[in-house]
Amino acid sequence: MSAYNRWSARSGVPERSDAARSRARIIDAARSLVAEPGELKLSAVARLAQVGQGTLYRHFASREELIRALYDQEVDELVALAHELSARLRPDVALTQWFAQLATYAQVKRGVIAAVEASLWRDISARTPGKLGGAITALLTAGREQGVVRPDVDSRDVILLSWFLAHVERDEWDERTPRLLSVLIDGLTVGGDAVS
Repeated sequence: MSAYNRWSARSGVPERSDAARSRARIIDAARSLVAEPGELKLSAVARLAQVGQGTLYRHFASREELIRALYDQEVDELVALAHELSARLRPDVALTQWFAQLATYAQVKRGVIAAVEASLWRDISARTPGKLGGAITALLTAGREQGVVRPDVDSRDVILLSWFLAHVERDEWDERTPRLLSVLIDGLTVGGDAVS
């Protein structure tokens, strides 16, 4: 992160719009590339983002810093989505749509795990259960209030159950993941009435 960006992040001054756009393009490019086999190379990220190497390094001094930013953004987007879906959809539909996005996130997560050392992964992922736990609790609470979600499950149950997403092989993903998500939703809803 550049000195300006570090200062603006600390002081609450918004990033310049061109810098913010470059940063977003870099993270989007990393999201696309991290899910592919092989090592995530910053030169490839810069090419896909259509920014120079200098621009990339001004935002992210290392590959690890970029991966951390990508992972944090994915988790933050999942948390925001849970609250947004809870506010506008029936709870069972909100759960189904949220889990579909969680599956997409799981593919990025697998790429992130493959791209970093074990010690860095532990550091990056340490905050995830707390952040996601709050989002899942919001979804479950909305479902319980309307009588469509089992009363005996909590966010930790859901996090443990959803770990299967990290173990589905790439070549079976399209066939197996929708079926497993349906089983998960059936297990969470009262009477097993999952929404297709």
